[in-house]
Amino acid sequence: MTQLDMDRKALLANVRRVVIKVGSAVLTTPDGLNPAAIERLATQISTLRDRSIDVVLVSSGAVAAGRQRICERTRQCRKEYTDMASRQAASAVGQGRLMHDYDEAFARHGKVTAQVLLTRSGLKTRDRFLNARNTLERLLEWQVVPIINENDTVSTHELEFGDNDTLAAMCLGLTGADLFINLTSADGVFEQNPDSHPGAKPIPVIENIAALDLEATCDGKTNVGTGGMYSKLRAARRAAQLGVPTLIVSGKGEFDLVAVLDGEERGTLVLPEDHTVSSKKFWLAYHDNPAGSIVVDQGAARALTGRGKSLLPIGIREVSGCFERGALVFIKDTDGDQLGVGVSNYSSDELARIKGRRTDELADILGPAVFDEAVHRDNLLLDAAI
Repeated sequence: MTQLDMDRKALLANVRRVVIKVGSAVLTTPDGLNPAAIERLATQISTLRDRSIDVVLVSSGAVAAGRQRICERTRQCRKEYTDMASRQAASAVGQGRLMHDYDEAFARHGKVTAQVLLTRSGLKTRDRFLNARNTLERLLEWQVVPIINENDTVSTHELEFGDNDTLAAMCLGLTGADLFINLTSADGVFEQNPDSHPGAKPIPVIENIAALDLEATCDGKTNVGTGGMYSKLRAARRAAQLGVPTLIVSGKGEFDLVAVLDGEERGTLVLPEDHTVSSKKFWLAYHDNPAGSIVVDQGAARALTGRGKSLLPIGIREVSGCFERGALVFIKDTDGDQLGVGVSNYSSDELARIKGRRTDELADILGPAVFDEAVHRDNLLLDAAI
């Protein structure tokens, strides 16, 4: 056994709670849901539950299941559902079918499942986030397998997670999981896209995902919400910030989650970062899409990145976007490089009025009961994976 195998086995030996994400490419065929894939997944997860490992499953497949059902019953067969209304309608039809198939598959192993539909707006407020956490915790106490999907029927472009990789990463902080398994149609991560570079070599371990050029690895396919390896690596980077390792492994064919957790080298293991963020900061940074940007001068950039300071109005040079107090915003330097994201204590209009001004001038400009900080350091995450 090599040192790498020993390290992998040691890292995974004490896993007690895992979030598993499975995508449509694993669960479906061109004709719809693949019963064999669902049965295999239920068998694998049930085995993990029998080993006293809590499992939260984040599953795609509702749209494909809906498309299949509509075609069977109405003969209105369409290969693609590209507009929002069609995807939402197909998901509304397919979600019940997907859960029915899961429920029957898990029941054959004596396991109970629970459907949990989430929206970004449902996790945006801290109280609702904590309520969702409490519900999931109780389900796991009851040894139920929660099956999570985005509530596509009510989601909009502004509210949707964009892809279930993003949703699964949010569930790590929501559930306090200590491992993230992302089941894909590929055999892990490769140095280049193997579809366009047949000689690309696999990457068994990513030690520092923050240093990995995601765009180069994924052929520059960086659009949010398109899925693919880019969104999986971005989710893995977020997990690493939370101190959670990620396994990106194939979910096709006779995959074996038990062997993976026992340390067998399959796919790609993404190691967690040494310096991790709190669950609250993780939630603050990733619960919403940034609504605007704040550009800071060199002195403020050094204070933020080198000394752990809050952002004061005097260090702000530009403000873009239209947002209210409490919005999540990008923080950038004068070269346009992203330093991080944070929750603004002021609206964009207020920041435009106080940028470059000293703290003792703020009350004269905005009135009493103002904040000294534009973004407090407790509400700031540097090097955010957005």
